[in-house]
Amino acid sequence: MLSLANAFSKENIEDFLKKVKNFLNINDSQEIVFSAEPKIDGISASLKYIDGIFTLGLSRGDGKTGEDITNNLKTIKDIPKKITKPNFPKILDVRGEVYISKSDFKKIAKQFANPRNAAGGSLRQKNPNETKKIPLKFVAYGFGMVEPKNFDKQSQYLKLLKTWGFNTNSLNKLVSSIEEIEKNYKNIETQRSNIDYDLDGLVYKIDNLKLQNRLGFVSNSPRWAIAHKFSSEKGFSIIKNIEIQIGRTGALTPVAKIEPINIGGVVVSNATLHNEDEINRKDIRIGDTVCIQRAGDVIPQVLYVDKEKRNKNIQKFKFPNKCPSCGSKTIKEFNFSTKKKDAVTRCPDTKFNCKEILREKLKHFVSKEAMNIDGFGKKIIQNFWDLNLIRYPVDIFNLNFKKISTLDGWGELSASNLEKAIKKSQKISLDKLIFSIGIRHIGQENAKTLAKYFVNINKFKELFIEEKRKKILNYLIELDGIGETQINSLQTFFSNSANLNTVSNLIKRLNVSSFKTSKSGIFYGKTIMFTGGLSKMSRAEAKALVEKEGGKILGTTSKKLDYLVVGDSKPTTKKVDKAKQLNIKILDENSWYGLLNR
Repeated sequence: MLSLANAFSKENIEDFLKKVKNFLNINDSQEIVFSAEPKIDGISASLKYIDGIFTLGLSRGDGKTGEDITNNLKTIKDIPKKITKPNFPKILDVRGEVYISKSDFKKIAKQFANPRNAAGGSLRQKNPNETKKIPLKFVAYGFGMVEPKNFDKQSQYLKLLKTWGFNTNSLNKLVSSIEEIEKNYKNIETQRSNIDYDLDGLVYKIDNLKLQNRLGFVSNSPRWAIAHKFSSEKGFSIIKNIEIQIGRTGALTPVAKIEPINIGGVVVSNATLHNEDEINRKDIRIGDTVCIQRAGDVIPQVLYVDKEKRNKNIQKFKFPNKCPSCGSKTIKEFNFSTKKKDAVTRCPDTKFNCKEILREKLKHFVSKEAMNIDGFGKKIIQNFWDLNLIRYPVDIFNLNFKKISTLDGWGELSASNLEKAIKKSQKISLDKLIFSIGIRHIGQENAKTLAKYFVNINKFKELFIEEKRKKILNYLIELDGIGETQINSLQTFFSNSANLNTVSNLIKRLNVSSFKTSKSGIFYGKTIMFTGGLSKMSRAEAKALVEKEGGKILGTTSKKLDYLVVGDSKPTTKKVDKAKQLNIKILDENSWYGLLNR
């Protein structure tokens, strides 16, 4: 159950549509039908039915593994426990949202901060009888595994859900143009305050499931869907102070500490100021009255300054030229793509010992996308850091839980639960480990590309050895998606003895599983590169197909290349000539489709 990419404007939706059409290689004039579905602000859940019996209910968790909340979900009247319809699939995972209506929440408002918190807390109850007391509802909108699949459109599936006894959203609608999308969006946003449940936007899913399948997924979201968030709510407050926060990559982010203000039911006391350029452009100063908005109902930010209310004695804010944590002189890196210096100011952390960066790396390490240590949030990291219990990732696996159970706010049960969560996280896949380490410029997609190359932890550890590292990096530069920026970052990271020591100690405490690739695909063990445009599919889709079928995509022509696929539209002559010199097999477009059996 992956999350969705977000859109905040008409332009964002146009960009999304353009990317979809480019991937599918279809004309701009061709319409694509979308299922537009209101995005209820609740808790996602997956219900597994086998032979019509509700057998397992899971929370979203980290997107791959969720918590078993079956008994709590069984207390919800909206969820059918047994379905006897003849057209119901033998196996079906029904995806949907658990929520509390606004009218029902009024009756229990004293117990919870908001309806979403109420729903989330109720589903985590150990005693289902307690959950039963909360007026939870369920609306179905998606599916996971389904056997057999007796529908080929999202809209067909939604209609079937109703016949099977599930609630679906009455505001679901099919749209097929930017104009229809905008009209529907504005219509529902206008009704928002009168609707009896919290909405934070609309979700657009490509209606045709064959097109969904072709588009597939990126690391943490589908290519065929997007969440269109409602416009932000705003309010005015006074900036009491501007603090500089340091991220795990050394980025210095200014944060406005403001007089607490309620915006859309949430009390806001901090707002991001992004970077030095943003402060200068908006001329933001301590003491200013500013307009705050919650962008996409999530991140509060300063929109503008009400300069009429400014005290004449207020001084301009001076951005620090030294890291507030370690005292290193800050830098703005040169961006080779834009040929300009970055707007972000950074601590270079040349000695890899900046305390703020170390702490933020720990927060990244335990996060859902990385090690996914359940219950080990930012506040606990901060608490343990302040108590000198942790400094490096391996320290997490050496914690004294008897000692923790005696700390303020802890007990034997909470300490035991944390210990179990940490032990559970010690079994991790190679790509997750690479991402967890927090190497600059190595995101989730890059981590997967690297894991696909290394396959197992022993091969990955060869990066620690200087002579072997040089050969490995020379090869990695040829991989599609790995450029000089990533190579330089890997070289810098693994050239540092402190980093090598940190990662080596960490690996000793983990059970790292090898990266799983398709061993039955038609391109298993093969390397492929593309040049020129293809007429029947985009290069992006072709690359995705190769990876799905077990192959690797290279970005440069070398002896390691098995196939060079030459498209009909504007192929690069140099690549073709070099492939001929190296006796690499060259496929024209027809041969490529023949290889795919298309």
